[in-house]
Amino acid sequence: MKKRMKKRMNGYLRAGLLLGAVLTALIVLGFFWTPYDPNAMGDAGEKFLAPSLQHLLGTDDFGRDIFSRVLKGAGTTFTIAICTVVIGAVVGTALGAVTGYFGGLVDEVLMRLNDVLTAFPSILLALVVISILGPGNKYNVILALGLVFIPSFARVTRTAFAALRDVNYVKSARLMGASPARILAVHILPNTAHVLLPAVTIGFNNAVLAEASMSYLGIGVTPPDASLGYMLSEAQSLFTAAPWYAVGTGLAIVLLVLSAGLIGEGLQRAERGVM
Repeated sequence: MKKRMKKRMNGYLRAGLLLGAVLTALIVLGFFWTPYDPNAMGDAGEKFLAPSLQHLLGTDDFGRDIFSRVLKGAGTTFTIAICTVVIGAVVGTALGAVTGYFGGLVDEVLMRLNDVLTAFPSILLALVVISILGPGNKYNVILALGLVFIPSFARVTRTAFAALRDVNYVKSARLMGASPARILAVHILPNTAHVLLPAVTIGFNNAVLAEASMSYLGIGVTPPDASLGYMLSEAQSLFTAAPWYAVGTGLAIVLLVLSAGLIGEGLQRAERGVM
């Protein structure tokens, strides 16, 4: 009965997947189509237009359609967050798997280095990396955040693999002559999904907020590329004239983070058998 409950989808997971599906559909749509050109400037009569059926989120000080810009900006932020998580998860999982399974001196050295890196706020480390690579390029932002997120995934994975390296089915595979690579990939990795999947959702949240923060400060994605963080910085200076700019942009960031947070919470509750 308990196992059946664990397999059932709880309310958090259901809500997170539904919200995530809607947001993903809108973001994918924004890659191919927007109601207006996000960078097209209007004439004087099209500046600071309030939200309407023609402009769902109004226009900014250049007469640009804010809804179109939010779609493009969300696509940029979403892409950077996904790529960041992929880099951090793949490299971090590989490092954590090796150190957790084999242990020894390599484990000690890498984990102490990992402790040093995690002692610093991730956004601070990202700022250091981006200052070396150069600001204003989304690929540099992806690389910087990806490198910064490796230690957190390595620590989570290392703990999970260390806990499973001496269980019976792993010992049996070892006795049957299975290679370490096969044991890691086939026998242990699938059984760490309950740990890694919530870590991925947390990483996505952190990546969205980190990218938005860096672009807000002007050292992340900059024009002509649209980014939610940079747009929020623009909206701050226009808040009295066009408060809908900040509302639309801020809401996009909140919903992206909320969807991943609900999915992560839902996965953890499903593992504990809590509905």
